[in-house]
Amino acid sequence: MIGLDTNVLARYCVDDAGDAEAQRQRLAARRLIESGQALMVGKTVVLELEWVMRGYYGFSQHEVATLMRHLLGLRHVTVEDREAVERALSSCEAGLDFADAPHHASYGACASIATFDDRKFARRASKLGMTPAVKVLS
Repeated sequence: MIGLDTNVLARYCVDDAGDAEAQRQRLAARRLIESGQALMVGKTVVLELEWVMRGYYGFSQHEVATLMRHLLGLRHVTVEDREAVERALSSCEAGLDFADAPHHASYGACASIATFDDRKFARRASKLGMTPAVKVLS
């Protein structure tokens, strides 16, 4: 099994036309990912990939979700804690910020989640009726 770094996945997804090195890397990434070899993607790579695609390449939340669904659909790719990543992606598609969604998905066995992030995390989780509840620490 081969573990994939964020930059390999980003090159696989983005065509940086005009940049010869990026094109070379994209071909190498495509060869590996489309080879059918057993591959693995860590949860931290999923989180970083979302940030890179949205923050650096300007992908919309919908485009990132489509990319993540494609990645999860590749049968030869093992995603660390796949169930939590799938729950996080569903939460993100429902309106939770992608950076907060994996945190929430990982705390399913907890009674609640403590945060200082009232604006995005706690309010959105409450609005969506998510459990465990996200509570602002005072």
